[in-house]
Order: sequence, then structure tokens, then C-alpha cells
Amino acid sequence: MESLGQKMKIHFIGIGGIGISGLAKYMRYLGHEVSGSDIGETAITQTLRDQGIEVNVPHNASAINEQELIIHSAIIRPDNPEVLAANEKGIRVLARREALLEILNDKKVYAVAGAHGKSTTTAILTAIMEGSAIIGAEAKSFGSNVRYNPENDTVIFEADESDGSFLNSNPHCSIVINAEPEHMEYYDYNYELFYNSYREFINKAPLRIINAEDTFLSTLEMDAIRLYPSKDISNISYVLIDDEPHTRFTFKDFGEFDVWGFGEHIALDAALAILAANESMDIEDIRKNILQFKGIKKRFDIVNKESDSVIIDDYGHHPTEIRATFQSVKEYAKLKGFDKITAIWQPHKYSRTIDNLDDFIKCFEGADELIILPVYSAGEKARDIDFREKFKAYNLTLADTVQRANNIVEIVKDDAVLESVDKGLIIGFGAGDITYKIRGIS
Repeated sequence: MESLGQKMKIHFIGIGGIGISGLAKYMRYLGHEVSGSDIGETAITQTLRDQGIEVNVPHNASAINEQELIIHSAIIRPDNPEVLAANEKGIRVLARREALLEILNDKKVYAVAGAHGKSTTTAILTAIMEGSAIIGAEAKSFGSNVRYNPENDTVIFEADESDGSFLNSNPHCSIVINAEPEHMEYYDYNYELFYNSYREFINKAPLRIINAEDTFLSTLEMDAIRLYPSKDISNISYVLIDDEPHTRFTFKDFGEFDVWGFGEHIALDAALAILAANESMDIEDIRKNILQFKGIKKRFDIVNKESDSVIIDDYGHHPTEIRATFQSVKEYAKLKGFDKITAIWQPHKYSRTIDNLDDFIKCFEGADELIILPVYSAGEKARDIDFREKFKAYNLTLADTVQRANNIVEIVKDDAVLESVDKGLIIGFGAGDITYKIRGIS
């Protein structure tokens, strides 16, 4: 497979998504002329325009003119007007997963995969190593989901299993945090197909780093560098450095490390990144560089700090993610001296909520108040879920929305403010529009 030539005109359909926007920015850094479109305006489309990239909203056949290549996200249908226009004009059209074969073909790729923690692990590895990076979230240390270093061909890449595209990431190093079943609709709910895809992804790389205590990964008999968190990671403690949360841990015989964030899962993510970087880097450089990691946007993202309260935005929308983050929340509240934790949850997709309902019920243990917002459907048909009955063990409030002004979060039901929360630790969970509400963005 040849790599894409220089200075092509490339149009990205679905450019407002985090994954496609990352590829668009990266290709622009490589010298290509980039444009794009999306169904609606997002913060990402505005950022792209600010960077000089032409973005059309909504999709329209008129956006397709002299481009030489069209790349689209996984959710774009064959009857999309821009896809149809490109086909009529004889312009090559590639899905994102197909395009990766050419974009990453000549790069030394450190590809990070897993159901949970891959954005964080990718961002930590990016902080440690030089090289370019394409992440499925915004790294707060450099304010973007893409970093470009023209000095070498290394790319740290968040590899996505949701559409099988991680198989096309050309990994020099495959790093797998976990292989918990997720996005099973893509795999036709065939678990053998799902796990075989992970097996194939790992096998593609000459250097393999895996969490050997994951249920599936522990069964693999291939050559790999294996992390055993329960014995390799020790002396975990939580500290505030410049009033920011950090996890301190001892890793094997490498000594002590500090990494931004709270939780055993943060130490695990960092340990995998350390193992990957240690192939080519001195451990003391790794220990120093890891401090450049400052978290990623929407992952335990502290968006407001006052003397009486802290407001946090978290993208967690799967019970495993929420449970891990909520443990961090409790540690942070303890160190800050707060005696109240308010959790606001916007369930994401009816299918995910129903499929994992028993685990969601356990996620918020320790919350002094749980506020549940309507399900963010992401286009799914509505289904009945009796949240009041299922979550009755909590101090529960069912609300329509939340709104924020300064350090106060207002809980709204039937256009009336039920409650104003301005003390303690307040955290919003979800992958929908709660991120804007908790940040006070209309």
C-alpha cells in the first residue's frame, strides 16, 4: 500500500468528530489542502475554521468540486450527498478505516487500543515521547488532539476498535489496556470475531505491550511485554501538586513516578506508556517527561475551582469508566476536605444504558446526591427505563437539564430550578451535551 502523495486536495466528511478532525489536522500538517463538512456546528468545526480550514455545514453536494480524495467517518451513509457527488465526479472515496492504511503506512506507529483508557494512555505516551500524535481527545498540555513533529516519523496513535480500524493502523508497537467487549454491534455480537480482531491487532506489531491481568489478554500465548498491575505497581498514593491531582506509584524496579490524575487506572495507563517508551528512551527521561501530561479534556477535567467547590466534567459513559473515575472523585474530595459529592449523570444511548444497567446502578456508590438527566439518545429510538425505581437506593433527583453560572450548578425540572449546588465536589458524567452544560456553554 502506497502512502498518500504530497499536496493533495482532501475533503473530510464528518470533520466535526474528534477522530476525523484529528486526521484532517494531521494531513494539513503534512502539506495537503484540507476541507471538510459536517451535519451541524460544533466546537471542533469552529476551531478548524480558526485554523484556516474550510468547513461546510450542513453536508451539501456543492462542497465537492476539485478535491482529489474524500475521507469520511464511519457513520456517513452511502447516500450522503457529498459521497454521491464524489462518485459522480470520479473522485476516490475512502472510509476513515480504509484511509488509515495509506496515512500511516510509512510511519513508526505506537498504537494504543482498549475499551477504556486509550485516550489517557495515548496522551501520557505523547507527553513522554517525541513525535507526532493523533488522539481521540484533546490533550490539555498542548490544547489539541493532534501534535506534529516533522523531525521524525513516529506517530503515537489512538487506535479505534469500534469500526475495526485499529487493524489498519500499521502498529510498530501495539499497546492494549483491556479488551472488554464494547461496540459489539459492529462485530454482529460475535465475541469470537471481536476477540480475534484484538488478537490480530496485537500480532501485527513487532513490539507488544499488554495488560496481562485483563481477562482476555491473560490468555494470549504470543511474545509480548506483559504488565501485571497487582505486582508491578505498588505504593500508590494520591497527592496534590500545585493543587492539581496526581497519582504517585512505584513501578517495578524503575522507582517512583508522579502522573496527573487520580486512581489505580491512571497508574496502569502510565505503566503501559512507560513500558512502550522504554524501548527507545532512558527511564530518567521518561520520569521527567511524564510530568508534562496535564490530563485530557473531558476526562476528570476540572473546569472550576472555588474555595467551597470544585466542578469536574468527565466523558465517562460506560460503567467501568465511571466506576474508576468515581473512585478518583472520592480521593480528590477527601484531599480537598469536601464533605459532599454531587454526581450528575446523562446516560448515553438507550442500548448501552439497558445493556449495562446493573453495573450502572453500582457506579455511583459514595455519592451524597445523584442527579440523572434524560438519556442522550445519539439517534437511537427511545426505550422505557425506570430510573426512579432502579436507582432508589440513592439520594436521587430526576431532572430535565442543568445550567451553570460561575460556580453554581442549577438543577432544572419543568423549567423550574429545583436546586442550586455550589458546595463540595460536583461532577458531570456523560458523552452527550452535558459537557457544555457543566461548563456553562449554551
